[in-house]
Order: sequence, then C-alpha cells, then structure tokens
Amino acid sequence: AVLLLTPFPGRPVIRSTGRSRGPFGKFVPPVPRQDGNENGGPQYKPYGTGPTESSFPVDERLKNIEPKMIELIMHEIMDHGPPVNWDDIAGVDFAKATIKEIVVWPMLRPDIFTGLRGPPKGILLFGPPGTGKTLIGKCIACQSGATFFSISASSLTSKWVGEGEKMVRALFTVARCQQPAVIFIDEIDSLLSQRGDGEHESSRRIKTEFLVQLDGATTSSEDRILVVGATNRPQEIDEAARRRLVKRLYIPLPEASARKQIVTCLMSKEHCCLREEEVELIVKKSDGFSGADMTQLCREASLGPIRIRPISFLDFDNAFKTVRPSVSSKDLELYENWNQTFVFSGSES
Repeated sequence: AVLLLTPFPGRPVIRSTGRSRGPFGKFVPPVPRQDGNENGGPQYKPYGTGPTESSFPVDERLKNIEPKMIELIMHEIMDHGPPVNWDDIAGVDFAKATIKEIVVWPMLRPDIFTGLRGPPKGILLFGPPGTGKTLIGKCIACQSGATFFSISASSLTSKWVGEGEKMVRALFTVARCQQPAVIFIDEIDSLLSQRGDGEHESSRRIKTEFLVQLDGATTSSEDRILVVGATNRPQEIDEAARRRLVKRLYIPLPEASARKQIVTCLMSKEHCCLREEEVELIVKKSDGFSGADMTQLCREASLGPIRIRPISFLDFDNAFKTVRPSVSSKDLELYENWNQTFVFSGSES
C-alpha cells in the first residue's frame, strides 16, 4: 500500500516550500509577524520572558493558554521532519486520488471550493499496520502547505488532573493560529475508544474535550483545520468520533506493482545485481507483506554482503527465512468487513 520510498544512503533531502521555519528548521511560534529583520524577511517573536516580550503582541486566542503548553506543542507535537511527496508513496492510487480531489485542492483554493464543495474536516485512515497511514497524513499537510501536528494518546496523558483537557484545547487553539493545519491522530482508537462504565474519569474527560474540539473544527466554516485519524482497529472507535470523521479510506496491503516499486526504489542506490525476473520472483514471494515488511526485507537482504559483493537474489531468499508478514489473514478479514459496513461504495474495486 504505502511506503516512503527513500533509499538507505545518499538521497537528497527536499526542503519544504510550505510554512515558514525559523533557525535550524524549526517552526516559528504562532505570533503576529512584522517585516524588517536583517535578512529582509519576516521577523518573529518567540515565546519567552526576555526584555522584548512586549514588543510583539501575542495572538488574542492564545492569551488564556499556558506558555509551557504552547512550547510543548511547537517543539514536540508540531512536525519538523522533511516533506513527503505523492511520488514517495507506492500504491493506494485510489486513496491518493481521493485525497487530492476532496482535501488538497480545496485547501489550496478555498475561494473555489465553498459550500457543499468544501473539503471534509475529518478523515479516518484505517487498515493493517505498516501500510503508511502516517505518511499519507504528512503528505496531505505538505502538498496543501499546511502545518502538520502529530499526536497520540501518550501526548495527552499527565499525572496532573485536568492537564490532558488543557493540552487538547491548546492544540486546537494553536492549530487555528497556524491554519491551514492538519492534526494527525495516530492510533485514534486508543484516544477515542468506545465509552464504557469502567472507564477512568480522567480518560473520559479528555475524550469529551476532544470530541468538543473536534466538533468545533469540523463544523466551523472559517477554520481551515483538517483532522486525520489513523487506526489499526476501526471497530473500537467511539460512534461519536466516527460520525465526525466523515470520510473513511481503507489503506490495504501493497499490491504486486507497489511491492515492486518499493524494492526497485530501495535497491536503486545500493550495489546490487538483481535481474528483472529475480525482482518479479521477490514480489511474488512477498505476497501479504506490508510496506514496513518490505523495507525490513530489503534491509535484511542488504546486511549480508556489506562491502564484499553486490546484493543478489540469494540474499533476498535468505531474508525471506527471517522476515515474515506482520498481518494475518484473520486481521485482513476484519478490515475488509469493516470497510464493507462503513465505507465501501463499489468504486474501489
């Protein structure tokens, strides 16, 4: 399905042309900007307690948010990694085409896509582990010029009562200051699982606050915030959260053509002597492998002949003895059934 096709060594890093970044590639805090620094570009006021704190007023929406939470979001939750392009993703052509049409284009041209043509504010990516759902979320942000926030349930946990709810509010507030923004929720089933009688009170409060903020982000016509959830267990997501994630896309295991693309690209920068028929045999033997499994297979095969000889089919044959598919056929059946129940429309087959 999906994999970031980056060969092991030497691939040039493509610099982002999206949101502005400060020194060392870090994003600048969401404060009002003024021109006139020594480089001729915009000047930014970072959060802090320096003597010039009053020279740039903080955004009104952030005045009720604790500065330490803003700093945490800017440095740990806001993604600072290299950009991801559509060409870096192998397979899932239907999902990529759908996302381009209903998400990326409307975010790039909000003046055209208005009213009923507006983009969905919530997307659920579900499927087996290792198929690259996180990479799709990053690609959405990169291709639409949006700020990318990546969180998980562990990002919102705290030993202090009430801190989790404050972090959720701070996250969506900072996202509104940095819009267009993409909030990616990894393993959303652990954060927004179905509510039960035995649930801990702090978990219930975080879940309620998140649903409130999610509802605000998905119903406001002014906010350009996209919430993307990724899960390996879609059947465990709370019904209220599922309703807000109106667009659901199944990210399956990679097909033969995608697996071939992964092997070819990963081996392109390596010293190997694979013939075309040997690549086809590797693709055939790797049926049922996820994108992460294919990467591990190529890595295992490349470790044998380090600086001695080219990588050959024999190395891959030995790697198949240690690398096995990480997704069982029973799990695949669960994803297919959930896809038929809540998503399938007949256009994907």
